[in-house]
Amino acid sequence: MEIKGKVLVVGNTVAVSEKFKKRDLIVEYSENPQYPEQIKFEAVQDKTSLLDSVKVGDEIQVYFNLRGRGWTDKTGKTQYSNTLSIWRLSLEAATEGVDAQPSLAGGDDLPF
Repeated sequence: MEIKGKVLVVGNTVAVSEKFKKRDLIVEYSENPQYPEQIKFEAVQDKTSLLDSVKVGDEIQVYFNLRGRGWTDKTGKTQYSNTLSIWRLSLEAATEGVDAQPSLAGGDDLPF
């Protein structure tokens, strides 16, 4: 999935545990400009570095996966949550995206 929008917040990297880190990104999505949405995305582990070059006010395209899970709370009630997990970003002013997947070919990966 993907959307285009304006960066409102670039969060700091948070070490949740010794082996897990995450970072939030808030993007204003204006499919209907009269009612813009403020969408929270999450980058985890090595994807947190994708946000290093992103600044508030940047126009970006966010590529993400929708993740969801359920769990049982202390009272025995089943709860659910969703996460929009970033895997790639493209700055709209730039000609290249910040790719989360390293090149396997090495060197120049242009198609010509």
